[in-house]
Amino acid sequence: MPSDTSAPITPPTASYRALLRNREFAGLYASFTLTVAASTLSGFALGTLVNAQTRSPFLTAVSMYGATFATVLGALTLMSVADGNRPRRTLVALQCVSLVGVAAQAVPGLPLAARFGLLLVLGFFQSLGTGTRMGLLAEVVPTSTYALARSLMNITSGGMAILGYAMGALLLRYLSPQEVFAVATALTGAGLAVVATTVREHSIRLTRRPGLRQTWATNIALFSHPGRRALLLNLWVPNGLIVGCEALFISYAPALAGTLLAAGSAGMLLGDLTVGRLLTADQRRRCAFALRLLLAVPYLLFAIHPPLLVVTAAVFIASAGFAATLPLQEQLLALTPDPIRGQVQGVESAGRMTWQGIGAAIAGGVAQCLTPGTAITALAVVSIALTAFSRPSVVRARRLRREGRRMSRTELAADLGEQP
Repeated sequence: MPSDTSAPITPPTASYRALLRNREFAGLYASFTLTVAASTLSGFALGTLVNAQTRSPFLTAVSMYGATFATVLGALTLMSVADGNRPRRTLVALQCVSLVGVAAQAVPGLPLAARFGLLLVLGFFQSLGTGTRMGLLAEVVPTSTYALARSLMNITSGGMAILGYAMGALLLRYLSPQEVFAVATALTGAGLAVVATTVREHSIRLTRRPGLRQTWATNIALFSHPGRRALLLNLWVPNGLIVGCEALFISYAPALAGTLLAAGSAGMLLGDLTVGRLLTADQRRRCAFALRLLLAVPYLLFAIHPPLLVVTAAVFIASAGFAATLPLQEQLLALTPDPIRGQVQGVESAGRMTWQGIGAAIAGGVAQCLTPGTAITALAVVSIALTAFSRPSVVRARRLRREGRRMSRTELAADLGEQP
């Protein structure tokens, strides 16, 4: 995430096609696309396998989003590698680890405990890979097109999730979950090959060696800023609770879960396309609160158990609200010093993914005691309440950005205990 003091404004001539003419961005984008497809396929296969073996809503929800729990460990320990001076080499190495982990899930007869252990390992390295990838993204695209690049990647994430869930449901009619894991392994390997052959090395100008101490020093500086704290809270918690709702789709309607998950991904794609491509930075900022409410309100319909068509439409409409992350990420970027943008983006992504896991665990736990439909409604209510109560903090964060209260390099060095 880049260096000017205001949120990125996309020039009128900017387009997705122009972005993709940048060879390095195209490589990052293609690798990201293949990685998302592999993750979606393997998550759906594992959720189906665990549901068939345990019939437990809690274990099924955690199996689909359990990797996100370990992302917080990456944010707390080694996330500073995202700002190291060899980010390409780091990303390739992390992709290799992911390849091994996904391949291990394809081993027949692997105990469920081992599968959950693999989820945690993959989640840890995935968080580091996301921070490194986003740091590289800020290096390979101009500042003015950063929001457009993030929009394209978010749209692709939604599109590949739709395709992944649809293909997962289709493949599982003819293949075993282990064979679907093998397909995911091939996709992961293709993503590794693409990034290794298209992205060159960049220096993200870190002045100290990455490691635990550097990670903690930067995290302390990050969370000591009230504006960044408010933005991170709103990027993490309401979204995570709604992902918890999605984690109950298999338990709510096992035969139709693929349809509901695909509808959610389609809504996310539409929201990101509209907000990222068609709206200006100022328009995105003005509609951010409404989008965060939209994310949860349609899930209240689950309280009355409506017909499938109504449920599918509600999930589709609600998921457009995930596009609220774009204006919030822009505000976070404007409050972030250049030398730590990779780590800050990694922490933001890791926290968001961790809260997806927390949301899935909370949803599964509530559904164990109540019904899946009641649990979905309860989480939506909490998400709405948090969004409403935290709105003043987000407004204050915007004021801090307007007043230009970004940390200078000298202030950053002082926060990190270095000489300016």
